[in-house]
Amino acid sequence: MELFIRSGDGMARVWRKALPTVARRRSPTLTDGAGSAPCCRASTGKSGYTLIELMIVMAIISIMMAIAVPLYQKTLTRTKESLLRNNLFTLRTVIDEYTFDKKKAPQALQDLVNEGYLRAIPIDPITGNDQWGYVMEDSLTMVDQTQPGIWDVHSLSDKISLEGTPYSQSPPW
Repeated sequence: MELFIRSGDGMARVWRKALPTVARRRSPTLTDGAGSAPCCRASTGKSGYTLIELMIVMAIISIMMAIAVPLYQKTLTRTKESLLRNNLFTLRTVIDEYTFDKKKAPQALQDLVNEGYLRAIPIDPITGNDQWGYVMEDSLTMVDQTQPGIWDVHSLSDKISLEGTPYSQSPPW
């Protein structure tokens, strides 16, 4: 065994010391049974994950997904409901403006596009198309008694909102 010692004058000196013979012996190794070559070595560090560690991680990920997916779907539904409210408000406002300007209610939503009140008929976010349910004027509230027109619109979806009311019901939407 060699020791390097630095002295105060900056010079390195080498000291050699003999080790006892007991310390120089080789440690016993595992062999293949015949005593010739080692068949395996003792591992000094981990080289992977155990099955239980992987199962715990998968269980945690599954629990997180079970919580996150319904929240994500609920957020998507709330977004669609918000867009539905916005589209219905726009349609109802434009129908009122058309009725006030023309002194008669529109016969179809396409009349609003043809007259320049809308660029295009908005898409119903619940059903995914531009078809809307109509509520026609009744004979007592009609502006033009000869041609009843659209008084209100609603979604054609048969689904129920997060508030518990059907999308096809006119007043809440």
